[in-house]
Amino acid sequence: PGHGGHDSGAIGGGKMEKNLVLQIAKRVEGELKKLGYRVYLTRRSDIFLKLSQRTRVADKKDAKVFVSIHANSVPKRARNRVYGIETYFLQKTRDAKSQRIAARENAAVLRGAKTKLSKKIIIDSVLNGPKIVQSNKLAIDVQRYMIYYLRQHYKDVKDGGVRSAPFYVLVGASRPSILVEVGYISNYKERRRLFSPTYQKYLAKGIAKGIDRYLKNRKKELGL
Repeated sequence: PGHGGHDSGAIGGGKMEKNLVLQIAKRVEGELKKLGYRVYLTRRSDIFLKLSQRTRVADKKDAKVFVSIHANSVPKRARNRVYGIETYFLQKTRDAKSQRIAARENAAVLRGAKTKLSKKIIIDSVLNGPKIVQSNKLAIDVQRYMIYYLRQHYKDVKDGGVRSAPFYVLVGASRPSILVEVGYISNYKERRRLFSPTYQKYLAKGIAKGIDRYLKNRKKELGL
């Protein structure tokens, strides 16, 4: 789950992103455990973690994938018309929308990089990008299954697609890594759904199934 502690993430209608994504992450954990996987959350409570602490968890546990869960937001003037679910993988991009979203999510992470040199090291790591091809495949599977499960019950769910963007939280995760934007907390209708236990259940089921499909396909590719 992204954000936490003093970093509330996006806020909409008095609701905080940090609380929403923790709820969803715990549901994803439950769904993955049903499928037989070991799952490690970077946080289980309302605490703030530095970038290095998050990716260190994945490295220490030798995780097969790294999934960062967030909620999106837009300025007030666009909140009624912009909504949808998107999944990102780490890569340089010229897409203006992806760049804007990455800049917003990166703001909290970059507060810890006080010198130009440390920021340059982070940026260089972004442009090199770990396991981009596999991260793209993981993103495709997760996005597909989120949309599949949600549309069985909510016909107007918007598929925002899979995109590449330079998210700093994915830097240093030496494994296939994605960032899921589960919806726009700034949009009234989508925000109501996102905080609904039923909606969260199908969303988590989709994320878990996408991870499961990716890992099974990866085993076939490697002949395991």
